[in-house]
Amino acid sequence: MKINNVGMTGVNPYNLQANKAGNIKESKAGAQDKVEISSAAKEMQQSSPIPAARQAKVDELKMQVENGNYKLNAQATAKGLIDFYRK
Repeated sequence: MKINNVGMTGVNPYNLQANKAGNIKESKAGAQDKVEISSAAKEMQQSSPIPAARQAKVDELKMQVENGNYKLNAQATAKGLIDFYRK
């Protein structure tokens, strides 16, 4: 004996889930993130002398590498790595 129209007919739970996921994607597509940096934070970034000194050092190392004058001290590098991971 076959029983028809029992329970929820014409409802595919997978299709319903796919529709919900599609609605979420559509709502997120219109949203945009926005970041605002305060004037005090911008001033702090500009007044720090550290980036200028760091950039000078990076430029010096770049020149040494390009000229082939940069000498790598493997012992000092290994010691620095060991000291870092032992902390």
